This record gives sequence, structure tokens and C-alpha cells, in this order.
Amino acid sequence: MNTVYIREMYIEDIPEVVSIERLSFSMPWSETSFRSEIYSRYSITRVAELNGIVVGYICVKHVADECHLLNLAVHPDYRRRGIAKVLLDNMIRELKIEGCRFFYLEVRASNYTARRLYEGVGFNMVGIRKGYYVNPVEDAIIMMKEL
Repeated sequence: MNTVYIREMYIEDIPEVVSIERLSFSMPWSETSFRSEIYSRYSITRVAELNGIVVGYICVKHVADECHLLNLAVHPDYRRRGIAKVLLDNMIRELKIEGCRFFYLEVRASNYTARRLYEGVGFNMVGIRKGYYVNPVEDAIIMMKEL
């Protein structure tokens, strides 16, 4: 596989990011949502590029010593190549430098692929949010990694 390059997400990336978002989620974020995260002083937004093409992204909220994974997706044509893990590993390194101690996320209970990814980088289940997701209604598994 060619080298995946992780960089800051820019406004110009939003059309590609939203396209990936719509292919990945039943309740996708809007362009406005991504724009808000790019401009938020508490958010860290990164994209993964492969051969000059945006193939994935990650958005994290960082407040004090806690961080929360808001969004992570890889284009369906580029999945199962380790790109999501590269995005996560890069973000974890960055968050440690920024002083984050606790990294949280929610994941659909039925999303076993994502759960295995998160467990593989050291996240553990710490709770359940009943009925957290809609379309379809589903519980969220709360996971946390101490950094």
C-alpha cells in the first residue's frame, strides 16, 4: 500500500469529506457541521490522503484533559487497508502531546468491525447509552482509552 498522509482538514476538503460521510452513515453530518468543527477551538480535524485523494477523516473534541471522538470514516473503496487505524494512531499521539488523558467514544453496538478496531488500539467498554442512535434505533457502546 502507498503511504497514507495525515494532515489538517481544510474547508476545501469538505465536499470530499461529506461524500465519504454520506457513504458511511445513515444520519450523516452536514457541510455546516464539518465547517463548525474545523473552526472550533476545541476540535481537532484531520484527513487521510492516499495519492492526493482524501480517503478518510477523523474529528475529535478536546476539552481540558478529556477528548471525545466525534466522527471517523474511511471511503468504502479504501476500507480494510488500515487507514482508520493510521488516523486513530496519529490522533492518539497528537492528543497525548496536547495533554489529553482520557479519550472517549460511542459506537453502535452492532458495529463489530469498528469495535474491534477501537479495542485493537486500547479502548475498553465503560458503559452503554440506551437508544442513543436513530435510523435505526440502537444502543451505543461507550468506550474509553486512558492516554
